[in-house]
Amino acid sequence: MPVLREPAVDIKLSQSPLMIIAQPIPVPASRMLLALVLGLTAAAANIIGGLFILHREWSRQYLKYFLALGAGFMLAAAILEILRESVELSGSRAYLLVLIGYFIVHFFEHTLAPHFHFGEETHVEHFVPQHAGISALLGLSIHTFFDGVAIASGFLVSPWLGGVIFLAIALHKIPEGFTVASLMLASGQSRRTALFASIWLGAATVAGVLLMGVLHSQVAYALPVSAGVTLYVAATDLVPEVNREPDARMALLVFSGVALMLILEKMFHG
Repeated sequence: MPVLREPAVDIKLSQSPLMIIAQPIPVPASRMLLALVLGLTAAAANIIGGLFILHREWSRQYLKYFLALGAGFMLAAAILEILRESVELSGSRAYLLVLIGYFIVHFFEHTLAPHFHFGEETHVEHFVPQHAGISALLGLSIHTFFDGVAIASGFLVSPWLGGVIFLAIALHKIPEGFTVASLMLASGQSRRTALFASIWLGAATVAGVLLMGVLHSQVAYALPVSAGVTLYVAATDLVPEVNREPDARMALLVFSGVALMLILEKMFHG
């Protein structure tokens, strides 16, 4: 009786298109180390955003510019790179996983943090209910956790994809930290607690990277779920914030974000 040998592939599809069998895959230590370094960098951007609201070093408009550029870049990265790689990795199953990722963030944001806006400065004298700051922190923690999952999942596929995802995420990290610190202050929390909230968001990002370092064989699930999260953040969180600003420069920055993605793809991945 001949001996059947398994094909030398990392991820294979079973006979059923609804089932993915994840095989252990060798992961270069250098890739995971780079993912961790960039995860820490993204976390630092959350903290910097919190410091801005505490020290008032930048105007709110600069943060809006980050949002606009990040919105265009994230949309382009999600559709042109992350989604395509997800389908190559997981087959038609990827589309369902993308949808799951999209609605994971939708659920948490609309149950835990239903009334917050990215990059919004809420002055301390304009108080919101005390639980609102904690609710926003919990909702954003889910989002930032998947930021880390997305960065690590990208590097598990290729350094190029990991770098693109990191850049897309990094562009909205400062407004994210700014937002959560602002809401904590407006809900009556201390300045120290507001800074801790920004640090907590950064820690959630690093936790996402570390989890994928352990569960790297599940990248066939993690990458498409991360694609759905990225689409949600770009299209549902960031673009509406850009549309609230009656400024043609905001639209141009969104287009610039898309153009930046296309230029990088042409230069380094063409």
